[in-house]
Amino acid sequence: MTPKSRAQFHPAEFVTRFARLLGLAALFAAACLSPAIAQPSGDEAWVAAENVPSAPVIIDGRPLFRVRGVTAFPASQRARAIEDRIRALADDQTVSASSLHLVETEHSTDILAGDKPIVSVFNADVRIEGSGLARRIIAAVYLKRIADAVLDYRAEREPRRLLDDTLLLAGATLLALFLSFVIVRVLRWLTLRIEHRYQSAIRHIEEGSFRIISEHSVWGAVHFLSRLLSLLAALALFYVYLHFALSLYPWTRGLAANLREVTLAPVLTLCREILRSTPDIFVIAIIVFASRYLVRGARFFFSAIREGTITVSGFDREWANPTYNIVRVLIIAFAVVVCYPYIPGSESPAFKGVTIFIGVLFSLGSSSFLANLIAGYTMTYRRAFRVGDRIKVGDLMGDVTQVGLMVTNLRSVKNEEIVVPNSLILNSNLVNYSSIARERGLILHTIVGIGYETPWRQVEAMLLMAAERTPGLLREPRPFILQQSLGDYAVTYELNVYIDNPSTMYQLYTDLHRSILDVFNEHNVQIMTPSYVFDPAEPKVVPRDQWFAAPAQLPPVRKTGTE
Repeated sequence: MTPKSRAQFHPAEFVTRFARLLGLAALFAAACLSPAIAQPSGDEAWVAAENVPSAPVIIDGRPLFRVRGVTAFPASQRARAIEDRIRALADDQTVSASSLHLVETEHSTDILAGDKPIVSVFNADVRIEGSGLARRIIAAVYLKRIADAVLDYRAEREPRRLLDDTLLLAGATLLALFLSFVIVRVLRWLTLRIEHRYQSAIRHIEEGSFRIISEHSVWGAVHFLSRLLSLLAALALFYVYLHFALSLYPWTRGLAANLREVTLAPVLTLCREILRSTPDIFVIAIIVFASRYLVRGARFFFSAIREGTITVSGFDREWANPTYNIVRVLIIAFAVVVCYPYIPGSESPAFKGVTIFIGVLFSLGSSSFLANLIAGYTMTYRRAFRVGDRIKVGDLMGDVTQVGLMVTNLRSVKNEEIVVPNSLILNSNLVNYSSIARERGLILHTIVGIGYETPWRQVEAMLLMAAERTPGLLREPRPFILQQSLGDYAVTYELNVYIDNPSTMYQLYTDLHRSILDVFNEHNVQIMTPSYVFDPAEPKVVPRDQWFAAPAQLPPVRKTGTE
């Protein structure tokens, strides 16, 4: 045998190798889906012949034959030792491949290169083939394959051959980039054609389904499908290009041989499992599809209630959003329960263990979450308050700015943001200052203590006069006075007035107290403290001429229409 010559450039061979790339691209889909993929490879067939521990002898990614091993010298170590001897023979240019010959011994047939041993073929190695041929015949086949491997090893590492392979790789790279550009442009052109041709038809679908199927969602699905096809085509093209590029060079040919096992084999296994589970997946798809449109129908119905388009007797419009959320959760929960038996792997112990673990975590960590959630819905349906109402929860008072399922936001009278958990609101005394004030008014009250020497009729008249002078109070219903007690030193009077805007209650309290002080000072009547030791010589009142003592300023004079 003589080494293969690569001294000259052969255009025919270059074109042939380039055509092989095109052939791989054309037959890629058929090769992936062919029944041969599910069949064992040549190496697997050798192992299937006899279930014995063996290892392949591989040179530059090409398996030559398989060998047996023993406990002290396993098959994998023996195969690596044979590979090292074959590579050493191929690297030694002074030794011709024709120097390989057979030498018979009592227990083996040895293959030697000159006087250097390469491999010894034993009867145990022959049994791997399972053909029943003689040991010498099998050894002769091994010798032929070793000789071919040596010739290929030397030829593929010649500089001219490596240059040809590099030029071929550059051409394949340009072709892959061009095909990628073509794929993207073609899919984009098809998408634009679909939009231009079927735009009106899809708009009719949206109108015919009462907008349950929106035009936006249809075009979203079209664009998603286009991107998915682009991705799959790009991945297929990249796989063919990578396989071809790795198979060009002897150092990476082993990676090319294992590329299908690393990439396509798991995908094909997954595809087979998906095809096996297709009936169950079809049922799940129907359930998900039906649940999706039930949720969209519920959203459409409750949105119409919220906007007043649909009116349901006894159902408040403010209940629309929380009721929709409840209905949506119930629909999704029911769909999950129905889908569970059809989920692939749902009966496996691992799947059950994961679901139990998630359930335990949810039950341990969601107690406060569920408490606040239930409290939020309870307050919604109890109509305890609305956004804009002034409420008091325990020691917290403020105007409601936002009502959520978990917390309620208040703005205090000092413009502070207060976040109150709904469970706290549900378990505390709640005072709503605004709910009745809209229709009947809210009563503000203040207390004064006046001595027994002042007639009660005069006191009540002065209190009513102070109420009339206070702007912002309602004239109807009219203010009224209650005598709370006859104390040891004074009579306790309570002035009650009505307002319709609880958010101004503190300012109105201030204005009312100012009016009471002014009226009692005008009539020289002393407002007494809860208790005292003796009557003062002079009443504790402020004379009119001192009402605006420094730094107080006189109020501006109001101009009348006659001035």
